[in-house]
Amino acid sequence: MRDRIIRKLTTILSADAEQFSTAMTTDEVGTYTELQSARDVFFKLIERHGGRVANTAGDGLIADFPSVVEAVQCAIEVQQELAAKDSALSFRIGIHLGDVICDGDDLIGEGVNLAARLQTMSEPGGVLISQQVYDHVRNKLTIGFEHLGPQRPRNLTEDVTVYRVSLGAPRHSRATGASVAGAERSSQTARVWQDPDPFEGAPQRRFDDGEATDAQEPPAEGPLRGLDKLCGRRLPISKGSRRLLGVAAGLVLLDIISDRGLWAHWPVLVLCMIIGLRDGPRIFGRNEVLSVPLRLWIIGGFLVLVNLFSQSPPWSIWAVGGLILFSLLRRSRSQPE
Repeated sequence: MRDRIIRKLTTILSADAEQFSTAMTTDEVGTYTELQSARDVFFKLIERHGGRVANTAGDGLIADFPSVVEAVQCAIEVQQELAAKDSALSFRIGIHLGDVICDGDDLIGEGVNLAARLQTMSEPGGVLISQQVYDHVRNKLTIGFEHLGPQRPRNLTEDVTVYRVSLGAPRHSRATGASVAGAERSSQTARVWQDPDPFEGAPQRRFDDGEATDAQEPPAEGPLRGLDKLCGRRLPISKGSRRLLGVAAGLVLLDIISDRGLWAHWPVLVLCMIIGLRDGPRIFGRNEVLSVPLRLWIIGGFLVLVNLFSQSPPWSIWAVGGLILFSLLRRSRSQPE
């Protein structure tokens, strides 16, 4: 037993494969081969950027770096190389700068736990970083960062400010094939995590055996299936929003055949705002625009349309301006100078 505990301040990178357990059930040999190939990419780039692999339990990986910038650059290059190789496994990565306890070659402590929590919150093929990491890299890397605001990671008692590294659209593991969707739908032990949000239907992820997966929606039925074909792709909205969209279409049709003057635009406008608040990030692929939360833009657009439909003086300018100003002031106060 050691006489004293050895600590150090370091940058911790936590990585984990999406749906690895299910993939092993489907194709054990092929999944193991893909894991070894992905690990080769991790090991090569971690060493190139001056890092060290501390732990490789299961399909996960913990590494630490003396440089925060090199850790983030390594994560970016790993995800880019795995995407270029079209790897069948997709990895989530979380990075945090914190104090850790050195247990031989391994690392333990709150800093490692937070990096692991960020990793579970990340999208497949994505990278999430803490505020401490962002403060060191924001002016040193040319890649963009998306401010996700305070989040409450699983099993932690306090919120942490989280940023997403802009890497493009998320990737999903394809090693599990069609059987993964069936296994996910039949799982009775799934637990739900979602961003703190008063609006039901926000983008959700399920945790099966500790692994996060994007929630699957059933295929469209009836008129919405035709609308999907017209758009050339499946509408990226939840089942509840699809029902609201169907109600809106029915109201428009009823307005046309009733011949009682135009009235459907009012309830349809309200329904569209509800759909935007519920599924805006899923539809537009982002949570904010010009540093203003996407939901504020949706509420602002609703107010502008109400103003136009009512043919009244332009009062909505003041309301929308106030919302944007409030959001920017709140954000500036939440970030350290």
